[in-house]
Amino acid sequence: MPGPACQKGVNPYLCPPVKPAGVSPGPADDLKNTMDRTVAFYTLGCKLNFAETSTIARDLVEQGLRKVEFGQPADLYVINTCSVTDNADKRCRAVVRQALRNNPEAFVAVVGCYAQLKPEEIASIPGVDLVLGATEKFNLTRYLDDLSKNDMGEVHSCEIREADFYVGSYAIGDRTRAFLKVQDGCDYKCTYCTIPLARGISRSDTLENVLENAREISARGIREIVLTGVNIGDYGKGENGDKRHKHTFLDLVRALDDVPGIERVRISSIEPNLLKNETIDFVAGSRHFVPHFHIPLQSGSNSILKRMRRRYMRELYADRVARIREVMPHACIGVDVIVGFPGETEDHFMETYNFLHELEVSYLHVFTYSERADTPAAKMDGAVPPAERNRRSKMLRSLSAKKRRAFYQEQLDTEQTVLFEGENKKGYIHGFTRNYVKVKAPWDPALTGTTLRVRLTEIDSDGLVRMEPVSPAFAI
Repeated sequence: MPGPACQKGVNPYLCPPVKPAGVSPGPADDLKNTMDRTVAFYTLGCKLNFAETSTIARDLVEQGLRKVEFGQPADLYVINTCSVTDNADKRCRAVVRQALRNNPEAFVAVVGCYAQLKPEEIASIPGVDLVLGATEKFNLTRYLDDLSKNDMGEVHSCEIREADFYVGSYAIGDRTRAFLKVQDGCDYKCTYCTIPLARGISRSDTLENVLENAREISARGIREIVLTGVNIGDYGKGENGDKRHKHTFLDLVRALDDVPGIERVRISSIEPNLLKNETIDFVAGSRHFVPHFHIPLQSGSNSILKRMRRRYMRELYADRVARIREVMPHACIGVDVIVGFPGETEDHFMETYNFLHELEVSYLHVFTYSERADTPAAKMDGAVPPAERNRRSKMLRSLSAKKRRAFYQEQLDTEQTVLFEGENKKGYIHGFTRNYVKVKAPWDPALTGTTLRVRLTEIDSDGLVRMEPVSPAFAI
């Protein structure tokens, strides 16, 4: 519970963080007066945030609160924020307003990356009662008593160097897949990125805990695990408090491939310099890891990569793609790319465009550069005008659409296993093949969470792939 300095109306910067006991914080005493109280959650940002929101939710439910959908009235709203986008402040304010429209008297707690970076800004948003930074978001129950609103937002934050312990998490969005957190933080110093400032140093879950979480997920009947983290290729660093690597990412992959009951394991994103041949070769021959890689590039110009302080050049990236294609010709390869970075000339941009045009990748995630406070890039010269950033972004998004369609076209007339999701979207149910082709079929709730052997037949007008069952058996 908060100490005397954290009473309502007191300067929020006087509120000290609650120190976790041991390596990670444990659950608090039962909340007071929470009988029949409800809680709703809203998550901004990445799969890692969704995994952590689910862990916070499980803690609150164990303390006696009842979880409801965010669009419903609730006594407590928890908003988990992201710092990657340039409109984090606007999005956070909009979500707070939405919560208070549902219940003007609700207690509103804001946690996560943006809460760590800009706690005073968030505390000043009308209706916000509590702001928890990187070390405190998993201690939420310690700051809740009767859920009565505060006169001003209380802040419990820390110096980011104190975020040196690990809290495991996983999220189950539906009956189909789970997002399993295996690593947090980052030791890289990319000049555009705020994540090390928001999440701290690189650290990992123990291999034993990851496997235990994977077995829990399997016991729930979930078919697919997606591995998440900030820099998952750095897995093993900080495990059990050891600053060195106790295990490697390859050790993790090999161990997870032996977990019974999980049909698929997908690697969410991995840095090219940390994606080793041994890992690629193991995935190619594994039982459960799927042929899908998402590998950040950020720029196809070596000059810009150096300004970004990335840890590779374009030649290494091309080598990683070539290795995957050699052992998994039908693998799906996704790319992150940033356009409009300071100093990116038209020639630099065309280097990126032409590099990606020739590269055998399947789709792009295109990010338009935006200045982030407290990053070296924000102080660099050579700012690209916003209109030019948008033009370059549109060019790469158009290239991405062509790449994805070409990849889908290559998969037509092949037999694939599709894992179907549970949402009715305009009379269709959607699913993904192992190599991440998005498939559609007429809505049938019985397909939810099932894997089916199908033949991919044609690309529909919406860009998704139609299918037909493989005779004589439809379900596996």
